Amino acid sequence: MSNLKELSKPNSDISDYEWGITPRTVKAIIDRLQQILQQKQQNLESLQKENKWLRDQLDIKLDKPNRAYVPPLPEVLLWAAIGLMLTIGGTFIQAYTIVAPWYWLENGLEVQTLGVSYQIGAVLLTACLGGRNAALISQIAYISLGVAGLPIFDRGGGLSYLQQPNFGYLVGFIFGAWLCGWLAFQTLVRFSALIASCLVGLVTIHLVGIIYLTVVYYLTGLGTEINSLLQGIALYSLHPLPGQLAVVCAVSLVAFVMRKLMFS
Repeated sequence: MSNLKELSKPNSDISDYEWGITPRTVKAIIDRLQQILQQKQQNLESLQKENKWLRDQLDIKLDKPNRAYVPPLPEVLLWAAIGLMLTIGGTFIQAYTIVAPWYWLENGLEVQTLGVSYQIGAVLLTACLGGRNAALISQIAYISLGVAGLPIFDRGGGLSYLQQPNFGYLVGFIFGAWLCGWLAFQTLVRFSALIASCLVGLVTIHLVGIIYLTVVYYLTGLGTEINSLLQGIALYSLHPLPGQLAVVCAVSLVAFVMRKLMFS
């Protein structure tokens, strides 16, 4: 109690004179109230920190299906093997779609070909589900096995395939798959993000394919059936593009559903 006069004023509005004539009992009460208030403030700060931690933990659990996911090495290798098999199988399976509903009354329920295979769809699906490393490994393995002589390309395989005008699009699988897989795991699992990743991968595949096509055209030519570089680009890029876009939409939807199920 002897040091109560030396206590700092609780409020700057109180003058030194007023604080000096304040009774010791009042100062003692004020001092005690300040201590209680300080303790309550510390308790409140502790509760706020605990509450923030609990909210973060709850957000992590609730948002787990949507969080960016980094596949571990065993999963990468598994997806690489799956991606290789999907790419080989997709090379020889044609993509089909159902005709528009307004034609059903006239022609019934019919299916029609999209003019492309599921090959690019398999490449991009692997990227969306397994990530960039799995996609990269699967496509390097696919190209290597095909060039080594296994007939896993649409026109066979072997070293002679390097002279094929469309071989650049196969090389583009490596770059397009890696880029698609990288983008697909940079953000939360959203359909818009996945379809954007697939579109970027598709564009990359065509860019690499066109560059390779141009080099082959000026070095050896594109064969007797293709008379110009523009005709080659139209044949290998423009004509299959509508069907490939339809496959990309389907792949993005499948990848979205599977990512939600696998990572939930």
